Amino acid sequence: MRTAFLKVGMHDKVVFPSNHTNPMSPSSGSSTRSSIAHISNPDEKNTGSPCNSSSLTASWLIRKKLNCIITAKSQLVNEIEKNDEDKVIAFDFKKYMVTKAGAINETLDKCVSLRYPEKLHEAMRYSLLAGGKRVRPILCLAACDLVGGSEESAIPSACAVEIIHTMSLIHDDLPCMDNDDMRRGKPTNHKVFGEDVAVLAGDALLAFAFEHIASATKGVEAGRVLRVISELGKAIGSEGLVAGQVVDITSGGISDVGLNLLEYIHVHKTAALLEGSVVIGAILGGGSEEEIGRLRTFARCIGLLFQVVDDILDVTKSSQELGKTAGKDLVADKVTYPKLLGLEKSREFAEELNRQAKDQLSVFDMNKATPLICLADYIAHRHN
Repeated sequence: MRTAFLKVGMHDKVVFPSNHTNPMSPSSGSSTRSSIAHISNPDEKNTGSPCNSSSLTASWLIRKKLNCIITAKSQLVNEIEKNDEDKVIAFDFKKYMVTKAGAINETLDKCVSLRYPEKLHEAMRYSLLAGGKRVRPILCLAACDLVGGSEESAIPSACAVEIIHTMSLIHDDLPCMDNDDMRRGKPTNHKVFGEDVAVLAGDALLAFAFEHIASATKGVEAGRVLRVISELGKAIGSEGLVAGQVVDITSGGISDVGLNLLEYIHVHKTAALLEGSVVIGAILGGGSEEEIGRLRTFARCIGLLFQVVDDILDVTKSSQELGKTAGKDLVADKVTYPKLLGLEKSREFAEELNRQAKDQLSVFDMNKATPLICLADYIAHRHN
């Protein structure tokens, strides 16, 4: 396969290197090339490889011009221009998010009930039910629906994703990690229950997440459930979330951290679980391999987008606005996208990732893809 180069956003050149490239090698540490973009041989069929920019002017985008705007009543409207006729499809994004989050919260409240030992389950429920946008489980449900699946079949796995995400937040806030005092506008778990119980509450949540998928998933063939468990395990293990955390910790104090290493950290630490959320939804919904591949690429792009926006918010918003400590990366002298690229270039990169993500949805039915398109915009333009 030939590798081509393209001028994209703030990067001189963008290339997708081999998956086996060591991001900590000298040749990659100082690079400003993004490993997210990939330009394939133009003769090859586009099957949804990572952010395939060779299809950025796909016929779907030429036929349909999509803009998501929020009215004064917080209603998301999609304006589609097709065949010289304006057709407006109204989609109430706020109602969609509230409805899906409500279903997820109700299930979480039931499945992680208060029982003996009370202190452990109190700690588990304290962080799990502390609020949050529930973006990851909603992505799972939206992906399942997009490929023709039902919410009932996906909600156990969607909740499992949120349970795992909560575990990662509890552990991330510990003094030995990020040492944070606030999360979602409340004292962090270890500040309330102590470090020992916080660690164990996270461990219990992680174990229960997989138990819940195996015991609560109904109407899905066993092979697909096993694939979901495997996908989720990989997303959070030594090739996923944990890998990103370790490289993040060990790269502290390194003066020549480049874009490749920073991207490796965030593709694994943040994007991997978002990617897993979307992919397992597509698997549970019975998506084809091509559909799963496109949705994987979409999710990887919005996963990195999530972190780029997080880095921007960390230096532009207050602790009160964020619900967590603002500016902590700056204080800890961590490498971030604004630090490497500057604030404006980071914003440009975020917009490019959002565009590339939505390109992957071009082959799907517009009405069914709307929630994912608008979730991508929500991630790109969120304020906390």
